[in-house]
Amino acid sequence: MAQNTYKTYLMYKATGSSSYQKLVDIKDYPDLGGSPELLDTTTLSDRARTYIPGIEGAGDNMDFTCNYDKTDYNTINGLKDQVLQLAVYFGGTEENNVVTPTGADGKFEFQGYVSVFANGGDVNAVREMTVSVVPTTVITFSAS
Repeated sequence: MAQNTYKTYLMYKATGSSSYQKLVDIKDYPDLGGSPELLDTTTLSDRARTYIPGIEGAGDNMDFTCNYDKTDYNTINGLKDQVLQLAVYFGGTEENNVVTPTGADGKFEFQGYVSVFANGGDVNAVREMTVSVVPTTVITFSAS
């Protein structure tokens, strides 16, 4: 069954914390994995190319677009030299117009460095910023 991207969150564990908290509200998120590179095993005896799977490639940076907020910008900028426990949560609960991330529809966890920059702007547009993550571990999926 198809699902909406509503209730998708970028999460992190603060230093010394055992639980995730929302880092910032996001407007989009990158691919959370990728196809493996192909290693060519073709010989001169083969009629067609043959391959085996290599290392999974998900790109160099994982970029998340957010609305610009000075407090969020400063918070993220203050985390930039640390390897963080990060996650993208799918799913949450909503009560009295308060949405709480739960990851009930899946959690994608990994470690990485974060940085932030302000995006270019236009006339009559929303100010945005990009949170860029350099992953330092494999992204793992958890069903709950």
